[in-house]
Amino acid sequence: MSRAIALIDGNSFYCSCERVFDPKLARVPVIVLSNNDGCAIARTAEAKALGVKMGDPWFKIRQQCQREGVRVFSSNYPLYGDMSARTNAVYRDFSPAVEIYSIDESFLDLSDVRDRDRVTLARDLRATVRAWTGIPTCVGIGPTKTLAKLANHIAKTIPDLDGVCDLTDPVAYDHWLCRISVAEVWGIGRASLAKLIGLGVDTVADLRDLDPRPVRKAMTVVGERIIYELRGLACLPLELLPAQRKGCAVTRSFSRRITERETLEQAVAAHATRLGEKLRRGGLGTTHVSVFYHTSEHDRGDPMRSVSTTVTLPEATNDTLALIKAAQAGVARTWREAPGDRPWRYSKAGVVTTDLKLLEDAPRALIGQLGRERSAPLMAAMDACNARFGRGAVVPARAGLTEKRTWSTRFEMRSPRYTTQVAELPTAHA
Repeated sequence: MSRAIALIDGNSFYCSCERVFDPKLARVPVIVLSNNDGCAIARTAEAKALGVKMGDPWFKIRQQCQREGVRVFSSNYPLYGDMSARTNAVYRDFSPAVEIYSIDESFLDLSDVRDRDRVTLARDLRATVRAWTGIPTCVGIGPTKTLAKLANHIAKTIPDLDGVCDLTDPVAYDHWLCRISVAEVWGIGRASLAKLIGLGVDTVADLRDLDPRPVRKAMTVVGERIIYELRGLACLPLELLPAQRKGCAVTRSFSRRITERETLEQAVAAHATRLGEKLRRGGLGTTHVSVFYHTSEHDRGDPMRSVSTTVTLPEATNDTLALIKAAQAGVARTWREAPGDRPWRYSKAGVVTTDLKLLEDAPRALIGQLGRERSAPLMAAMDACNARFGRGAVVPARAGLTEKRTWSTRFEMRSPRYTTQVAELPTAHA
C-alpha cells in the first residue's frame, strides 16, 4: 500500500456550525463577522453568489445583506471550537494519526487503507461526520500534504466528485494537475505567484515539472519543497503533537474608544488574565510581558498615538496576579495625558510574550521569587471554577466583571453558545 494523506475540512465551517442548531438557515445565505462585527470572515455558497467577499466590512454590506435576506452572525468562538473538537473525535475513529491543522482542517494518515478502498472510506467519513455533528465536509487525498490540500480544493470546486478527490490515483493525478491553476497550490502567495508567472508557469503540472534549483533561488527552500511534494515525495511529515508555543498574545479591539487610564488598566488586566489561562493550559511560563495600546488610523482628525513597553519579571510565571501586575505596570510606565483639549482615543490593546518555557524546567530567582508554590493552588482552583461554571465565572477584581466591561469586544449578533453554556442550551418544545 502506498503512502496516503487525507485533508478533511468543514465547508464554510463557522456558517455550518450556525446551521447545525438552526435548520431554518439551510439554503439561506449566511455570513459570520469578525471580532467587533468588523468584516465578513465566513460565507456560505449562497452569500458568495450574492457577491459578498471575504473581508468585506460590515458597514459597507449591511444594506445589501438586509435587502437580500442574508442572515448575519457575530463570531461564536466557544461554539466553533467545541464543534471542531467533535469533528476531530470522529476523525480519530477513522485514522490513528490525525494532525489538527486549523479549527476546520485536519490531516489524516490513510496509508494503511488499500488503494481501492480510500475513496469509499472518505465517503463514509463524510457521511459519518455529517450524521454525528451536522457539519458538511470535503476530503482530498494525496501521497503528500501538498497534494492532499490540492485534492481538497478540487473536491470543493467540482460538484461531480461528490466531495472527494483522490490524487493517489495516477489517472486522477494526471487529469487534474494540468487543469488546475498554480495559484491554488498550498504555499503559493502573491509574490511567489508573480515569480512563477515570470517563469512561464500556468498550471500545477507546469510547476511540478520545473527544475527545483532555479525555483529555490527565486522562492527559497519552500518553493523547492513544493515541487518535490507535487511530485509525490513527502517533505512535510504529519505533526501529531502540537509544537511547544514560543509566544502567546491576547489582543482585542475595543467596542468603544477608551480615554480613561482606569478603563485601559482594566482591559490589560483582563487580557493578562486570559494570557495566564493559556499559559497554565500548556504548563508554560514567561519572564517578559509586553503591553501595547494605540489609537485608530481610521479616526480621522483625532490625535494619533501608539505605544508599547516590556516589563521583566524576576522569574518565569503563569500566575495571573503576577501577569496583571506586570501589565498594569506597563500602562503606568507609558500613560500620558494628551496635550490640548482632545484626549487620545484608544481603539486596541494587548499583552504579548515571546519567551515561553516549560515552567517546571525554568530556573528560579535568587531574589524576588514570585511564590510559585503558594500561587499554584489558587490558580488551579480558579481554573477549575471557570471550567465548571464558564470562563469569567471567577476573575481577579482588577480585570472587572465580565458583564460590566463596557469596552469589551462587541458580539451583538452572536448566536447562543449551545454546547458550552448550560444557560444557553437549546430547548425542545412539545
